[in-house]
Amino acid sequence: TLGGGRVEKKRPDEPGDHALGRSRGGWGSKLHLVSDGAGVPLAACVTAGQAHESTQFERLMQEVRPPRRERWPQKAAGDKGYSYPRVRRWLARRGVDAVIPQRSDQAMRDGDLGLDRRTYRRRSAVERCVGWLKECRRVGTRCDKLAGSFMAFVRLAFIQRYLRLLDPSDRT
Repeated sequence: TLGGGRVEKKRPDEPGDHALGRSRGGWGSKLHLVSDGAGVPLAACVTAGQAHESTQFERLMQEVRPPRRERWPQKAAGDKGYSYPRVRRWLARRGVDAVIPQRSDQAMRDGDLGLDRRTYRRRSAVERCVGWLKECRRVGTRCDKLAGSFMAFVRLAFIQRYLRLLDPSDRT
């Protein structure tokens, strides 16, 4: 209860920690993002700063699953944070080639011919998308306490991006 006898109502979609936690950079959140090859954002979620990238992989990929008659993309690129057998198996079950460099603590798998560097270089589109999203002041500074409110502004930024893509003559 709050002072005055009122009962605080919990939001069912709000994490208990409000997606705030400790990380190397201090107190904060981590925004997990999926984009297409052109850097168009497709899905996002927020977790506490100490959450690992690979923990949100399946959740985000399920949000961007292809429509019924379409297939998953041929390749999916990620950084070393996604170099886990669970992630590679998930992609393999869907017929998607994992373009993920192996971490230094992982032994090179037999028959692994190495990383498709040409495809991996295209991963910069995701990094540019993250950079663009951080330029949106409300998202970049995480002004909101509630994770649900923060994600609402992330989605609003996505909509703004989609509208700009639909009308390339609008440069404002």
